[in-house]
Amino acid sequence: MTTKIRAIAPALIALACLAVAACSGGGEGEHAAEGEHAAPTSSSAGLPSGNVSAGEQLASTKGEATGQSCVDCHGSEGNAPIDATYPKLGGQYADYLGHALQQYRNGQRDHALMSSQARNLTDQQIADLAAYFSSRESQLRDLHGVH
Repeated sequence: MTTKIRAIAPALIALACLAVAACSGGGEGEHAAEGEHAAPTSSSAGLPSGNVSAGEQLASTKGEATGQSCVDCHGSEGNAPIDATYPKLGGQYADYLGHALQQYRNGQRDHALMSSQARNLTDQQIADLAAYFSSRESQLRDLHGVH
C-alpha cells in the first residue's frame, strides 16, 4: 500500500499547490500605493472593485439624508464609534461591509441612521467604502473568553 501512496504523492502535492495558488488570487489586481492596503479584486456581494482612496474621501463626506459622515459616527478610520452599540469598521472584511451596506440600502436591514445614509449609495460607492474600512488597522476582537 505504501508503494501506491508513493506513486501518487507527487500528483497530490501538485494538486494541492494548484488549489493554494487558485485561492490566493495569484497576484491579480492592482497594487496599492506604499502604506495603503490593496482593495479586494472581487466581491461575494457582486460589487465592483473598490478604491481605497475614493472610499476614504467618501467616509468623510457628509450624507444628504443625515448631515453626517461615516467617520462622524464610527470614528477615525472606523475604530472609534461615538456609541458603544455602533460597530467598529476598521479591519472588517470588505465583503461583510459591502453586504451590510447593500442590506441597509435595500431595506433588508433597518436602522434609522444607516438605512437613510445608505439609501442613495451606488454599488461603486459601497465597494469604495468597504475597501477603505477593510484596509484600516483592525481593532476588532472576538468574544472568545468573554464571560
